[in-house]
Amino acid sequence: MSRQPTKSEKPQVETTGHEWDGIEEYNNPLPRWWVWVFYATIVWGVWYTIAYPAWPLIQRATAGYSGYSTRAEVQADIDAVNAQNASLNTSLADADMNALVADPSTELYGYAVNMGRSVFSANCSQCHGAGAAGVQASGFPSLIDDDWLWGGTIDDIVFTVTNGIRNEQSPDARWVEMPAFGDILSHDEIAAIANHVRQISGQDFDAALADQGTQLFLDNCASCHGDTGDGDRTMGAPRLNDAVWLYGGSLETIEQTITNARFGVMPSWSHEWRGASGLDPAEINAVAAYVHQLGGGE
Repeated sequence: MSRQPTKSEKPQVETTGHEWDGIEEYNNPLPRWWVWVFYATIVWGVWYTIAYPAWPLIQRATAGYSGYSTRAEVQADIDAVNAQNASLNTSLADADMNALVADPSTELYGYAVNMGRSVFSANCSQCHGAGAAGVQASGFPSLIDDDWLWGGTIDDIVFTVTNGIRNEQSPDARWVEMPAFGDILSHDEIAAIANHVRQISGQDFDAALADQGTQLFLDNCASCHGDTGDGDRTMGAPRLNDAVWLYGGSLETIEQTITNARFGVMPSWSHEWRGASGLDPAEINAVAAYVHQLGGGE
């Protein structure tokens, strides 16, 4: 029979059989309190997946019997803020925008600009840039200068945001279409017009070609852009005799524009035409006020 250890002696603990560099691993059992805590965490984990949203399904996760939802919490916060600003939103939706921008010292104007900054960041900056400077290569116009295709008054901006440009959503969308002169004029004629445009915009040009292009411009382009290239805001025809370009003012780019034309589209942002993803009247007036005060508003 093996000798039982006395109270003063500690029983010899078996090893797991693992050994590394002369070091053996004892097979000490876990403390009972630790084991029970571990079991408790398993029970708690099972209960948590039942009580709260957890198990992913095809289109959603299990809701959990507690009814908890982070989306509901966020919506509650949004509703609380909207309730606090309800009177300001109502006033902004019904505001006389010309009177509003005429007095920047009012609380409503400050609220409109701050709200408009958020609306712009969420909905407009993807095309016009975070600073509203536009993206020339893509034909997204700058909103911080004085060159406006359709006018830069506060009423003009509100109308453009509401209805958009050349879209199929709003029947009141701003609409004009430049013909593709590649089907009408020869390459030499297009090059002549391009050099004439370079001349009136103060850029380097071929004098002989520009001289040939003068009459061609008057015959084909002046009806929209004006005899001197001043443009026409009533139809969205851009000014051609300055240094501001929607797609670029290089000779190659101008020839490409004349040859193939341009057809930029801006969506309507009104709830009426865009649905749930659109903006309400207060948001439209707010973003219009924000854009108007960036530097190019008239």
